[in-house]
Amino acid sequence: MTRPSHPQLALLGTFKISLDGQTVPYALKRSSRAKYVRLEVRTETGLTVVVPRSYKLANLSGLLKKKREWILSKLGRYGKAQPLVDEKELKSGDSIAYLGRHLKLVTRNGPGMADSIKFERNRLVLRVNSRNGHLNLLLESWYREQAERLLRERADAKCPQLGVSYARLTIRGARTRWGSCSLKHNLNFNWKLMMVPEPVIDYVIIHELAHLKEMNHSKKFWNLVAQHCPRWREHRKWLRNHEVQLTSRLSG
Repeated sequence: MTRPSHPQLALLGTFKISLDGQTVPYALKRSSRAKYVRLEVRTETGLTVVVPRSYKLANLSGLLKKKREWILSKLGRYGKAQPLVDEKELKSGDSIAYLGRHLKLVTRNGPGMADSIKFERNRLVLRVNSRNGHLNLLLESWYREQAERLLRERADAKCPQLGVSYARLTIRGARTRWGSCSLKHNLNFNWKLMMVPEPVIDYVIIHELAHLKEMNHSKKFWNLVAQHCPRWREHRKWLRNHEVQLTSRLSG
């Protein structure tokens, strides 16, 4: 099933700025289609700044300070962004969960280094500008990008199998839900699904797609889930057994 194309966004890094005495972390992204700077404040992610490809980043600090009243007002209204890890700030050498396996986190710092993340065997290597800090925000932004790509691909592939279609797919950071489906056929998925094994991810996707036909948990609904995911009970049990640790921290 073909979906409308989305603006290409590239994560430039996570930064902090002082606004009226308050330290505000934000994710900076560059868009190939944006014509103007766009500021977004959401409950799950806090402040995100999207800039056009040709925008001079040297001007950004001044712009954010001019918009400080709007930014602080929105942050105050929606609350602070939920941290990636409640107990501690991640550091190089920690183990992090990704698609059911554990990767060693390796950081390489430098004042002129652009933020980037890539796989190297069983390691996740982060090149981080030492002036930016806040490794957790950078990782959360990366996990959300991975979830947007993978969950959308899998949902689109499974829609024809179930004979359904959705209106919109959104990645969120709810603490108590792995996924949801609205009466308007909008799907929401938790970005922390990127920590669980892939068969479990498929179960969650099939579960929500089945709701597009059956907005309940009737026998008919579970029969539909079982038709496309015979081991659904096993996967649901896995989620229940690991829910507390997955929703409270990233490191394993």
